[in-house]
Amino acid sequence: MAGMGMAAAAAWDPCRRWGRMAVSFGFHRSFSALLARKPQHAPRRRPAFRQKTSISFLSRPDLPHLAYKRLKGKSPGIIFIPGYMSNMNGTKALAIEEFCKSLGHAYIRFDYSGVGNSDGNLQECTVGRWRKDVLSVIDDLAVGPQILVGSSLGGWLMLHAAIARPQRVVALIGIASAVDGLVTKFNQLPVEAKKEIEMKGVWSMPSKYSEEGAYHIQYSFLKEAEYHCLLHSPIPVNCPVRLLHGMEDDIVSWHTSMQVADRVISKDVDVILRKHSDHRMKEKADLQLLVYTIDDLIDKLSTVVN
Repeated sequence: MAGMGMAAAAAWDPCRRWGRMAVSFGFHRSFSALLARKPQHAPRRRPAFRQKTSISFLSRPDLPHLAYKRLKGKSPGIIFIPGYMSNMNGTKALAIEEFCKSLGHAYIRFDYSGVGNSDGNLQECTVGRWRKDVLSVIDDLAVGPQILVGSSLGGWLMLHAAIARPQRVVALIGIASAVDGLVTKFNQLPVEAKKEIEMKGVWSMPSKYSEEGAYHIQYSFLKEAEYHCLLHSPIPVNCPVRLLHGMEDDIVSWHTSMQVADRVISKDVDVILRKHSDHRMKEKADLQLLVYTIDDLIDKLSTVVN
């Protein structure tokens, strides 16, 4: 980790109340300080009008229309980027929405092409197309600077968005970030298994999160995804990065978040590990940690965006 430009080794800060460990890279106010500052109550709440969010659609020439829900509000705005085959109505997406309502901050959640209420054929979708979806949301829906919150696959796509839109993306929060995830899993298979998948044209990847017990991933999807891998070289992201990960995640190892922390060139990086959390990180304490992290970044950025 010497390549991260640290003047001192990463410090592990166990916190009994949260059941997690925090690894801080850089010299900003740590998450431990935030917990000490707000030990017994929820993040600051300000009076705000209760907004009802209805589904809207973003029309794009030659691309599928994207379903989204948006709250108007203050900057920086927050955009939630869901995981593989997940939609905008998940537990984390809704928890962030309620939090943004309480603060009066702008918020957008959306469905990828071919998923949920968005148009498009899932069989034709790729990591590259979903990357375009994220950029469309930033370019055509969001106003001003944005904090991106990416879950699983969304943690991969948020990095691509930060690289492509460095003036708009002011901070990143990854939840069990699956950077290069599907490609890495495929490459770990035996040679014989990979050849069989290539012949069949589809990989039935076992998953306890699929109703069928497996996700059926096109071989062409995997090959296209290889063009978007990031962990093989330094990742040109300079904004603050917070990476949350459960140590009981059996889908994406928490070591992936450590790799991301090592690869991004930003000096303002925290990895926060929860000892007993799984891949979805949707238990009450996980959601508390998530909104505290958003709250902390809003505080940190307020002097920049105001």
